Amino acid sequence: MTATAPRPFGRALCAMITPFTAAGSLDPDAARAHAGRLVAEGCDGIVLSGTTGESPTTTDAEKSALLRAVRAEVGDGVPLLSGVGGPDTAATLRLARQAEEAGADGLLVVSPYYSRPPQAAVEAYFLRVAESTGLPLMLYDIPGRTGVRIEPETLLRLAEHPRVVAVKDCSLDLLGATQVLARTSLAYYSGGEELNLPLYAVGGAGYVSTVANVAPRQVRAPLDAFDAGRTDEAARLNGHTARLVELMMSSGLPGTVTAKALLDAGPVREPLQPAGREAADGLRKAYEELLAA
Repeated sequence: MTATAPRPFGRALCAMITPFTAAGSLDPDAARAHAGRLVAEGCDGIVLSGTTGESPTTTDAEKSALLRAVRAEVGDGVPLLSGVGGPDTAATLRLARQAEEAGADGLLVVSPYYSRPPQAAVEAYFLRVAESTGLPLMLYDIPGRTGVRIEPETLLRLAEHPRVVAVKDCSLDLLGATQVLARTSLAYYSGGEELNLPLYAVGGAGYVSTVANVAPRQVRAPLDAFDAGRTDEAARLNGHTARLVELMMSSGLPGTVTAKALLDAGPVREPLQPAGREAADGLRKAYEELLAA
């Protein structure tokens, strides 16, 4: 990691779950408590209403209420981003303006999904969002869910806009990320825990992590060691998290489901279903082993 790598939203960000009550409604008190714990345990920023935050099944009003609740808990010194992207540009612009009014510091904008637009349309979509508010944007490249990449050449052009400042990279394309890093000032945040340390080592800004909901200190530790020049320790600490990362993110269950199985954060919303007993027991065992390491 170079000393000049930009970190517009901090370095260790959590993609926060959205707590619900047993009846299934938004639980602002639990959201405040969880956000406070995340900051106390080493998260310098929080992303709300992203994939992990179950944004497809929360209402516009709930997204604003969640943002306001977390802001009241963490204050103004912790960057808060709100997820606003979707398949409908008009709805995305509305959410962007709403997030700005509710006090967001930035917007996490996923590429438009399902319709699989060509790159020219993807670029136009992001530029429309960038012009809709005064907030900086973190572009969310997750082709496994959206069905469309934000291609490196598209990112090079988008980087020319002053409010396009960062990328949450779930493309698993380390070469493409390295090429964009070399030619722009975009801050690259890993969106897949398996690439947190590798991307950081080639100039990334940090990460936006689902696993940080349950193990914020352990997810951050490899980057701390790397910054201190202890690269062997960074690799060792990174390895300690591997089993929990595998079970939470690569077991066939969404990260939202596995995170909530380890937290007292209420149910998930349909069509998601809670983790079964066997999966939950495996998660708990790996989690306890990580904490004991």
